[in-house]
Amino acid sequence: MEISKNITLAEATKSNAAIRAGIKNIPDETQLLNMQYVAKEIFEPLREHFGVPIGISSFFRNKETNKLVGGAEFSQHQTGESMDIDADIFGGITNKQIFDWIKKNCIFDQLIWEFGDDSNPAWVHVSKCRIRPNRMQILKVSKTGTRSF
Repeated sequence: MEISKNITLAEATKSNAAIRAGIKNIPDETQLLNMQYVAKEIFEPLREHFGVPIGISSFFRNKETNKLVGGAEFSQHQTGESMDIDADIFGGITNKQIFDWIKKNCIFDQLIWEFGDDSNPAWVHVSKCRIRPNRMQILKVSKTGTRSF
């Protein structure tokens, strides 16, 4: 099954930690709709703009999987509203290019520059709400904490 043109359900729900723990990381109907919305509104336009494969390091995590990997208690990964994108998986573009493009071209709930350094994040976290208003919140997470970007 496909979430979108370039994302399969298997890719969107894969978690090595869940596999090792024997957890079935399967979204319900609402979570699946949220995932399809994020893919359609954020990922597919991003992929089309750059014209290269773009890696997803984390998309859906059920509550059990989220707890196992140390995710935030109210992580939007659990609702299917967020994904972590990592250009390093396939190369061709940088995480900074992804971050900057989403910031300039998309409506989102949160856009987070995750770790890395001042020139390039290690990955980009982005969320988008299907039902609630989107906050357009931009953050930077580093070893010293989280701050507004």
